[in-house]
Amino acid sequence: MADKVRVQSTINEETVDFLCEPRQSLLETLRDVLGMTGTKEGCNDGNCGACTVIIDGRMVTSCLVLGVEASGKKIETIEGVSQPDHLHPIQQAFLEGAALQCGICTPGFIMASKALLQVEPKPSEERIRLWLAGNLCRCTGYDKIVRSVQSAATKMSGERR
Repeated sequence: MADKVRVQSTINEETVDFLCEPRQSLLETLRDVLGMTGTKEGCNDGNCGACTVIIDGRMVTSCLVLGVEASGKKIETIEGVSQPDHLHPIQQAFLEGAALQCGICTPGFIMASKALLQVEPKPSEERIRLWLAGNLCRCTGYDKIVRSVQSAATKMSGERR
């Protein structure tokens, strides 16, 4: 077993120190070392998007990033999206739009949607579909997910539908 490396990151706006093996992915580190099991493992090769997190404002699949690469980074995971007393508008829109079923892909879709709406508050349907193309869902179907992102964008921009 390789020596563990000490890493300090900001995860969901909290400074976190942890030890991880140099070979461990950020996904493994989040789930197995830090106990943050909201980020899901799907394919473990970067194709499904279930493990999507936001690092320094950029959407990434955490199975393709090493835990040691998190050093000094600002990371957002699904655990940091909602507030203690209410859901984030994206989460609420997914719930209201029935854009989830089994839940494996949902955290990744929510994180990808959040990343999109941070850079593009009023995306077109085509842009949403393109942005979410790296996230796979085997249960719900993409129309409900796209409509939920549109609904969240409207709510977040203060417009009425």
